[in-house]
Amino acid sequence: MKKNRRKAFIMITLIFTIFISYNVFFRNSETEALSKYGSRGEEVRQIQTKLKRWGYYKGNVDGIFGSQTQAAVRYFQSKNGLAVDGIAGKNTLAAMGIYTSSGSSSSGGSSYSNDLNLLARVVYGEARGESYTGQVAVAAVVLNRVRSSSFPNSVSGVVYQSGAFDAVRDGQINLTPNSTAKKAAQDALNGWDPTYGAIYYFNPSTATNKWIWSRPMTVTIGKHRFCK
Repeated sequence: MKKNRRKAFIMITLIFTIFISYNVFFRNSETEALSKYGSRGEEVRQIQTKLKRWGYYKGNVDGIFGSQTQAAVRYFQSKNGLAVDGIAGKNTLAAMGIYTSSGSSSSGGSSYSNDLNLLARVVYGEARGESYTGQVAVAAVVLNRVRSSSFPNSVSGVVYQSGAFDAVRDGQINLTPNSTAKKAAQDALNGWDPTYGAIYYFNPSTATNKWIWSRPMTVTIGKHRFCK
């Protein structure tokens, strides 16, 4: 009888150990999106497509995470304030506007919250000295770019596009936004667009890019001129 109980105990312990191992190693690896050197598939193809469009990647879009893709990911990370490890983990993927099925299972609520937070950081980094309307306007430009076929189709993709915003380049994107910036981002997401559809803005007193002056102006708000 004691032998049978001992066998049963050992069997139960073994089954429990296998169950825990499965959840820790296998399920975690499924839920944590991760593309790195040697990875293959659709996610890698998306990474290559976006990095190629933004000028970080020069190779073929073949869905194979090789040395060129790794170098491009590292370049993107270094330019956008991310940990430079050459691995497209969840933070890097989010910055590229790539959301996996596991990441989207928390529904649009999580995505909306991420967009709101990132928009507020852009507003705070780019326009915290502007009027409230001017702050909403900066957020609206980001959203207008998301809707435009000429730009990435996500808030994070637009914000982290190479050279798009000074706040990303100088690191102010990482500052904690205040309540005004958050409210401005919220109003823009709710549909307020003081720019009348603008996809660019600049400060006429500091702008050195001649091309931006050629864009049709929609409105001037504070120090910023908004244009299409």
